[in-house]
Amino acid sequence: MNDQPLSGLTVIDFSTLLPGPLATLMLAEAGATVIKIERPGGEDMRFFPPRSGNVGTLYAMLNRGKQCLELDLKSAEAREKILELTDTADIVVEQFRPGVMERLGLGAEELCARNPRLIHCSITGFGQSGPRARDAGHDVNYMALTGLLALSCGTPEQPVLPPAQLADIGGGSFPAVINILLALLKRDRTGQGCRLDIAMCDAMFTFALFAQAQLTALGRAPANGADLLTGASPRYRLYPAADGHLIAVGALEDKFWNLLCEAVELPAALRDDKADPEGCARALAERFASRTIAEWAPLLARADCCATPLATLEDAFRDPHFLERGLFDATVEADGSKIPATVVPIDRAFRGGAQTT
Repeated sequence: MNDQPLSGLTVIDFSTLLPGPLATLMLAEAGATVIKIERPGGEDMRFFPPRSGNVGTLYAMLNRGKQCLELDLKSAEAREKILELTDTADIVVEQFRPGVMERLGLGAEELCARNPRLIHCSITGFGQSGPRARDAGHDVNYMALTGLLALSCGTPEQPVLPPAQLADIGGGSFPAVINILLALLKRDRTGQGCRLDIAMCDAMFTFALFAQAQLTALGRAPANGADLLTGASPRYRLYPAADGHLIAVGALEDKFWNLLCEAVELPAALRDDKADPEGCARALAERFASRTIAEWAPLLARADCCATPLATLEDAFRDPHFLERGLFDATVEADGSKIPATVVPIDRAFRGGAQTT
């Protein structure tokens, strides 16, 4: 659709795996033409399990709506082809380690000199500068090195990993899209492109803002599991029902806390969570353990107290609320079959028609 916000813009995408491909997927959803450059035979994600037919399911979900071009970046012929593409492109996205594109003769300085309107976005773990710039790393390393993981990581006996790729998505994909859109606005005013240095580590400090406030005010960061939102408060925890199903409690404000206490019939003498947090939590746990999740769910829903059953992903995909909002309407073709598309936070007004590929 020509009226999508990014219609008419061309993105050359050198990225692989998750951060860059998710970022360029969002740009494609908003109307940009994305040309994905892959090595001969295709990037590794094409073949990662699970598979839909012979295609990696995640690869199909992340790369719908893109044009794929296989090139050997080390060949002179491929370099000329890429220069031909980038000379008229609007955006380049790459996530090689610093220096790799320069060695290939395709560095940001050269590409931007040839095309001054080009917005060149590099996504790396540690950024283009600094002592760790060339170090290898993955999501868990970026969270570990920035102190974020230390705020809630279980115990030495039972260490717990986060359930999502916070650094890849929250530190890579989302900041890349935000900054690319800002760069496009600036280019509209100045006519000049720019180079964007997205370091996945950097945004992990944004995710730790509550802990940073405590470090600033008190001179010490919260210990593992000892902050308001990591387990220190009875008002923000997971509690098992009688059948073992978990209930997620987020009744932080007094209004919701009082509604919760009424709903579970917690004795008045045990409701002062500030006087004895752990005693209060034990009493609340005993109340939740007295009924099954099927019994608690309607009571908590009526109370409207920020306490909800812990849904499985299968449950969530059947939830009438998410179904009515059309989150799973889009599909993507994977080796001849249709599979659900990745849910991306792009408003439907910007995404055009049926949103299927």
